[in-house]
Amino acid sequence: MQPGSAHDLACARDHVLGALYWAASQLNLPTLADSGYDGTGIGVHTPIKQPPGYKLATGNRTYNALIRGLRALGERGFALLTGRWRTLQHITASPRKIGNIAKAALVPTHFEHGHLT
Repeated sequence: MQPGSAHDLACARDHVLGALYWAASQLNLPTLADSGYDGTGIGVHTPIKQPPGYKLATGNRTYNALIRGLRALGERGFALLTGRWRTLQHITASPRKIGNIAKAALVPTHFEHGHLT
């Protein structure tokens, strides 16, 4: 656990960037991040920042829209799970175990939202 004054990027460097770099290089599994993680490194994709007084090229605007659109899907799913299952807001389980817990919570959530019959 990091103190509240620690920046997200500093915490990521300390705890997860090694695993993200490995996943990008060995599994071809990139990470999508917000602009606060700009400069994180290979395999972590962030939106391209617009320079002051200039307009981004069409390809760069499309790239940004794709990253933000894909991230929105993941954030919406996380919001549904933590909103519906309040215990997930305060869980302190090992990251190795949280995946199975989230999968178990996802089944009734899908059923509740009409994705399963």
